[in-house]
Amino acid sequence: MRDIIRRIEREAGVPNLGGILAERIKPTDLQSLLLEVYRKRAKHRNLSAVLSDYASNSFTRPSRINPAHLLEWDRIAFSHLPHEFQAIELSPVSPLGSVSRLASISQDWVLTTIRNTEVAADPTNVLALECALRRKELTRSKPSDATPVHLACSQRVIRTQRFRSPSSLQHFRLFSLCSAGRDTGNLRFEINTATEHTRFYLKSLKDFLGPIIPLRARIIDLRPDSHDETIFKAPIEKLKQEFKDVDICLERIKIGETEYYRHLRFKVYASPPKGNEMELVDGGDTDWTQKLLNNAKERLIISGIGSERLCEKFKPVKRSMP
Repeated sequence: MRDIIRRIEREAGVPNLGGILAERIKPTDLQSLLLEVYRKRAKHRNLSAVLSDYASNSFTRPSRINPAHLLEWDRIAFSHLPHEFQAIELSPVSPLGSVSRLASISQDWVLTTIRNTEVAADPTNVLALECALRRKELTRSKPSDATPVHLACSQRVIRTQRFRSPSSLQHFRLFSLCSAGRDTGNLRFEINTATEHTRFYLKSLKDFLGPIIPLRARIIDLRPDSHDETIFKAPIEKLKQEFKDVDICLERIKIGETEYYRHLRFKVYASPPKGNEMELVDGGDTDWTQKLLNNAKERLIISGIGSERLCEKFKPVKRSMP
């Protein structure tokens, strides 16, 4: 990328052109400049080029998944949301830096717009922004307010990194949960909320897939220096009692499993009738609301399931008509 920028600067005859655009021009002025550039480019495009781009561009091709299956998954998932969760419909764009500044993901992996926004790449980042706003309002008059905020959404996202599989699309649908609250000590908020997220996914998947598809859940303790697992015992036992046919286990940290989660992580897997077991759900605790609100007492649990992946590998159980 740097070599490309240097070549452009040489050909334009403007040294440090990238730095000038990024640092010396106000965001609103840069937006106006780029709008004019793309207005002129669009004006001179012929329709055959537009059609050709539509046919060849992986960002613009439609999904291969049956939309009825995606709708059925959303219907089931929303029907199983715990009463304290509020379902919301997110905008397809979010503020510039919503992903890279929170999750330390390269901005190159996000489709940035010329209006100082970016196309949604992960709903949990935007749900975290919404949670932060709501927690900020709750604590405005009472800084110690511990009222949690629980949000859920289903959203089609787009990512610009290159995927290894040639069959992968750059856009896909995700169903995500986000829960924000205040530290209650000894990881109680984190563990109880992660357990509630896991319960939701198990209920929804069992309803969507039917009883013959095996499910497995892992709760992962990411604390490398702690050997006290008793705080996980009661919530996990409760899950096991509720889902007797699901293999639910607690595991210790493994190399490469920390990523941006801090103390715990959870996953749910399913085994298709033909093929290997596959991961469907991933979640854990992050420090995003701590950063957004500059408050070390804030807590956040995020999670998501790839709706596209689910509906590609599994079909919803057939239901008899009433």
